[in-house]
Amino acid sequence: MAETILVIDEGTTSTRAMLFALDGRCLGSAQRELTQHYPAPGLVEHDAAEIWTRTLECAQEMVAKAGGAEKVAAIGITNQRETVVFWDKATGEPLSRAIVWQDRRTADFCAELKDQGHEATVQAKTGLLLDPYFSASKIGWALRNWPQLKEAGDRLAVGTVESWLVWKLTDGLHVTDATNASRTALMAIGSGGWDDGLLALFGVPRAILPEIVDCAGRFGETRLFGTAIPICGLAGDQQAATIGQACLSPGDTKATYGTGAFVLTATGTTLPTSRHRLLATVAWQLGGQRHYALEGSVFVAGSLIKWLRDDLGLLASAGESEAVARSVPDNRGVYLVPALSGLGAPWWRPDARAAITGLSFSAKRAHVVRAALEAQAHQTHDLKTAFAGDGCDWTRLRIDGGMAANDWLAQDLADMLGIEVERPAFVETTAMGAAMLAGVGAGLFGSLEEAAALRGTTHAFRPELAAHKRQVRLDGWTRAVQSVLQT
Repeated sequence: MAETILVIDEGTTSTRAMLFALDGRCLGSAQRELTQHYPAPGLVEHDAAEIWTRTLECAQEMVAKAGGAEKVAAIGITNQRETVVFWDKATGEPLSRAIVWQDRRTADFCAELKDQGHEATVQAKTGLLLDPYFSASKIGWALRNWPQLKEAGDRLAVGTVESWLVWKLTDGLHVTDATNASRTALMAIGSGGWDDGLLALFGVPRAILPEIVDCAGRFGETRLFGTAIPICGLAGDQQAATIGQACLSPGDTKATYGTGAFVLTATGTTLPTSRHRLLATVAWQLGGQRHYALEGSVFVAGSLIKWLRDDLGLLASAGESEAVARSVPDNRGVYLVPALSGLGAPWWRPDARAAITGLSFSAKRAHVVRAALEAQAHQTHDLKTAFAGDGCDWTRLRIDGGMAANDWLAQDLADMLGIEVERPAFVETTAMGAAMLAGVGAGLFGSLEEAAALRGTTHAFRPELAAHKRQVRLDGWTRAVQSVLQT
């Protein structure tokens, strides 16, 4: 009897497979790191073949753990968004490296389109802004600059990572779900279809793009593991985390602290608009009906700690950061603005560069590490201010992702935001959301609300920091950010 759900959670720095029981228990996990390619400053690429082979290895481990494919009721897939894969329909092999969401190679092109007055139209149609973060400019750039894509002709297929994985799992099904499609800047967010005007603006032929489908349903099946397993859930990682956090009612808000940090506030079937440079996005689509969210995107979160560990040698492990931060009573005036890939919302400055300010001979390693952790709460506070300006202020924040396991960070968020911060016992809510969608798509649950019971228990962190101390920190952060924006 099929009594488990297999989730593929394909992230930026690693890919993994997780096995869930139908009551929400995680029965196992297999993970592989992904190679990060930086061919030049501002350029970030992945090997799409590596993504596939390492994802397949992880999935095979979990199918074996389940006791065979016949024990798996459905597959759910969640993925790093905006990253673009280019492959040959005939061979099923990549034609180039994938261009990662962090990549900034199209910054000048996006700036040109903005100068020509196109941003208002793009925002009205897509809910997004003109920024190299989104997929459309990456696709257009690749079509103009990589001759092998032109040579492929009608054999060329393009898609975000979930589209690539579905193709490989099914041997040729070319689909993308509405959440990932809404992050390309090629989909009209109101109608849910590819938009001819946007395709022309970015120079993207409709024929190379996948079909847009719901987030739950029976999309196809894979026979790579033996008995056929249906693929029943698809969503971008941040939308999957929103579902996994049971943010299903308007006003519910979650923040995921992974490679980057992403805050989504559910708005129901009402399409939000922003006057403070936030994004409107599809939260999920079921039965052709789209539910929306307002989103704020921070480009650098967990990747900052990885950088401190791997490149600066300030940490032996990521987990050490909590103890180091606790070893000093304050930041001693040190602030770290983590614009290593530019600044995201609400600034949207791809040209911005990171800075550590306030250094003196009294500053120690611990102050820099603490400043890196504090930057997460500072960036989140900037987003809270923007959300409030758009009429979507938060009364509670549900957090998840790898960094959320850090108790010091969770408490610092509560202190700096001045609201309750709630963390589930199982913080890998991106995978949980994909499991919930797959369960709904397979008919194991009647609705997302019913599937939300899988979320489990939570722990609350409440504000403790005195108001004047909070303001001192925020004032120092504002000065640090302004110094970066002015350079």
